[in-house]
Parts: sequence; C-alpha cells; structure tokens
Amino acid sequence: MPCRQNEACETMAGSEKLYRVFISAAEPSADSHCAGLISTMGKLRGDVEFVGLGGPKMAAAGCELLETTVGRASMIYNAFGHVVHYYKLLRRIRRYLEENRVDLVIVCDSPAFNFHVAKAAKTSGIRTLFYVAPQLWAWAPWRIGKLRRRCDKLCCILPFEQQWFAGRGVDTVFVGHPLLDGAAGDVSENKKDYAGYDPAGVLVALMPGSRTAEIKTLWRPMQQIAQSIKDKYAAARFVAVAVDEQGSRKLETAQIAGFECEYSAGTLAETARQADFAIVASGSATLQVAAAGCPMVIMYQSSRMLWHLVGRWLVNTQYLSLVNILAEHEMVPEFMPYFRSVEPIAAKCEQLIADTDRLRQMSSELVELVKPLRTQNASQKTAEIVGQMLRA
Repeated sequence: MPCRQNEACETMAGSEKLYRVFISAAEPSADSHCAGLISTMGKLRGDVEFVGLGGPKMAAAGCELLETTVGRASMIYNAFGHVVHYYKLLRRIRRYLEENRVDLVIVCDSPAFNFHVAKAAKTSGIRTLFYVAPQLWAWAPWRIGKLRRRCDKLCCILPFEQQWFAGRGVDTVFVGHPLLDGAAGDVSENKKDYAGYDPAGVLVALMPGSRTAEIKTLWRPMQQIAQSIKDKYAAARFVAVAVDEQGSRKLETAQIAGFECEYSAGTLAETARQADFAIVASGSATLQVAAAGCPMVIMYQSSRMLWHLVGRWLVNTQYLSLVNILAEHEMVPEFMPYFRSVEPIAAKCEQLIADTDRLRQMSSELVELVKPLRTQNASQKTAEIVGQMLRA
C-alpha cells in the first residue's frame, strides 16, 4: 500500500522514517545523471526510496519507474506529436503526488516538461530541486519568475550559472558536471601530443547524439562528411558511438552504401580519448569529448523555416555549443544550425585533420576549459543537498 500524503511512511521495523523522492528525467543524459545520484544516495543512506519517470539506468540504480520516458524526448521542433501523451502523463503525475506521500521532487533537465512536474509538486506542497539548470540564460530569461516560484533549490552544472541564477533570486549551488564524475586521474593526462600522428591514417569519432531525431537528421550527413575525409585520406578510419546497443543498431541499419565504419555503444569518453578527431552533435557530449582532449567540429540540424522565424530571435548567446559558450570564443568550429550542404563542414574537418599543430593546441585548450567542471563529484554534492532538504 502506498503511503498517503498525510501519513508517516516508515520502514518494516517501524522505527525509522523512510523518505520517498519523486524524480523526473526524459533525456538519456538525464537518465545517467539521475542514476548516478540514486546510486550515490544509496551508498550514503538507506532510508530513501526513489520513484518517478526515467530510463533503464535509473531503473537499474533502484528507481521504481511509473513510466519510461527516456527515448521519447525530442527537440521542440519535433515535439508536437508528443503533446497528447505528455498531457495524460502530467495528469497521472498530479494524481500520484496528491495521493501518495512524497518528501521531495527532483526534476532533471527537459524544462518544457519538468516545469509542469515542478508546478504539480508545488501545488501539492512538496519541495522541489532542479538538477541541471534550464538554460534560461541562453534563450528564455523571461521565464526566471516561473523558475523562482517552482524551485526551492537549483543544482547547476556549469560554473557561470551559479552567479546568473543566484543574481535573479534562485537558491543555486554549482555542483560540477555529472558526466565527468567518473573521469579519473590528472586531467592534464588527456592532452594529446600527436607524436607520430599521420593525417593519412586519422581516426575519426562520429557522435550523432542519442535522440531519435538527432540520429535521423545528423547520422547521414556525418557519414557524407566522413566519406569526403576518406576521399582525401585513404587510410582514414571511423568509429560511430551510440548511447546504447539499441542506438548502435539504429546507426548500423542506417549506414549508407559504400561507407565503412566500426560501431561502439556507451564508450563516448573512451573513444574520444583514442580518437584523433571527432564530429559531434551539439549537447552535453561535447563536454565529455573536451574532457578527453579530443579536437572536434560540432554540428546540429534544424528546421530552416522555424530557425529564421523563431529560433534566431530566442537565442541570446553568440555561440550555441556548450564548449564555445564556456570558452566565450569559438574554440571549436560549430555549424549550428546548418541547413543545406555538408561541404563547408567537410572542408573544415579536412583542414583541421591536416594541421597537427592546431590539433595539439585545441586538445590542450579543451582540457583546460573543462577543469572547473571536474573539481568536485556532482553526484556526491547533489546527494548531500538532497539529504539536507529531506531533513529540513
């Protein structure tokens, strides 16, 4: 029997309170972040149970999933078909929060959906923690009032976000980036020296992202770019990285005729450390590639019409990729969004692959850039904050 909102929820022995945390994630990256948090909480204390929305990694970490949401997420331009599904899901969440005792709600990324989850929590009188700050500084600063009303604590993962949100009245803590929690050793060890490097045999990592929409719009263009590189460097090798085995099968199924490539699942950081160069879909993966010291080109495709009608007027930053936003200059080439030919992207890749000195310099700059993100264990820090909020 679930605990009602006004009942005490206790362990089998009846002597210790068992806390229940509702947690919501919709992206594969958020699934990883939340799984790390759940696992860390389990190591720190045994009196917290997690229930909510997420993916296989959260379930494996011990979260009871009311629904698997990871895999349905998409960018706004592709999200309209999911409106009815998410409307029904939000009604189910509201009922759950009304009918069950929940001590804390944690929402991770995906603000378009999770702002509604946070609102449902506040309506039910439950405190909320945002894990990963919505990027209002980039595209929607006018939504800060809504965030203040729905957020009791914000754990941000980019250094500059703490000052931005705190200066606008949000209780904010920088916790570091959870994707870099497992990075071991001195970060300087990841710098590539390119000793003995020969562009003719370059190893290129292709990372088209984890969303179905990303794979659909980016995988074929990445292969076309790779084929152009192969035409210039006959011994060039390519490895495509997917988030999991299912994603790897999708990539392999969509391989274009005549293209040769190896496939790997769940090895983004390891592959980036081995590769000489990478072509990466914009997103948090670019920070993992940067931490591995792997020079890259970043790309993303969008609707040309919607970008010119809406997107270009909403974005407030000079650059769109996280790497260049953090660097405050174009540290790596970004083609975001691109609409037509991949030839300019291929030409830039070929230019960089031929320039050993530039590759070495970019590797060093990327490693230095992400150092502040690796200064603490994000899962550990966030777990401590969760514990404090549960005791409050």
